Amino acid sequence: MTVIRYIALAAVAGLLSSCEKSSSNAPNENKVASAGAEAKGGASQPVPLTTKSGVEMVSLPGGDFIMGSDKGNADEVPAHKVKLGAFLMDKFEVTHEQFAKAQLPNPSHWQDSPQRPVERVRWRDAKRYCNERSLLEGLKPCYNEKTVDWDCDYSANGYRLPTEAEWEYACRAGTDGPYDFGRADKLRQYAWMAENSDQKTHPVGQKKPNAFGIYDLYGNVSEWCEDVYSATYYKESPPADPHGPPNPGKDVKRVIRGGSWKSSPDQCQATARSGERTGDTDACFSTDFCGFRCVRHATPEELQQLKGSK
Repeated sequence: MTVIRYIALAAVAGLLSSCEKSSSNAPNENKVASAGAEAKGGASQPVPLTTKSGVEMVSLPGGDFIMGSDKGNADEVPAHKVKLGAFLMDKFEVTHEQFAKAQLPNPSHWQDSPQRPVERVRWRDAKRYCNERSLLEGLKPCYNEKTVDWDCDYSANGYRLPTEAEWEYACRAGTDGPYDFGRADKLRQYAWMAENSDQKTHPVGQKKPNAFGIYDLYGNVSEWCEDVYSATYYKESPPADPHGPPNPGKDVKRVIRGGSWKSSPDQCQATARSGERTGDTDACFSTDFCGFRCVRHATPEELQQLKGSK
């Protein structure tokens, strides 16, 4: 009887040990997504989904985060708390294949793979793509093409460029360091940059995703944001859903984020900011490091439909 009891106890112990090992070896993506949610005080986790036109996105719950850095460049200070509403963001940078679906001419330098990110994209052409993609899915376009700046209607449910705050929130993924994955020596696993890119872009999704399951936020191509660039904007930025400073009317630069295939590790940091002229009036726009991804707002009903169509 004692032997039988010993065997039974050993079997139970073996099962428990097996469960512990299984838990500790869970996929990294599950761990980091959970960590991102916990960093937001138990908020809903990011959810991957696919749109009506077949584009993969991630539904982000929104919440509070610290934007900027008191240890970074002068335009990153002060670090300040920002609150954002929920939004959807493209899982990957917009590719040649997606651009072609919108029937827009491809301006890219490298066109040998449909899965490379588009680049040499003028700021207004990125907005044109957003409107065309909205129309393809029966959504209300965000951009008024009759105005000089193609003014954005943030209440519309169509696609648009992310605000600078939305971009940084997505990149940080619930963390507060320069990279959501921790040490800078791991950046090569997440980014195509100057030291490993062979001086060119690469098909999207080849590196590891960040903790929210979004790819290529570090490197590959820098990404257009909606905001006008101002080195001092953080000193006056509102605490909820900031949209950037007003257009100064001349020498306008728009924010680009994330670094690119030609960037240093520091330029790929989550808080690193740059301003780039839009190229909208430049016939020779040749910034083959500028690309973009889209965001949009969705009602709870729309989200349920998108989640159910997976």
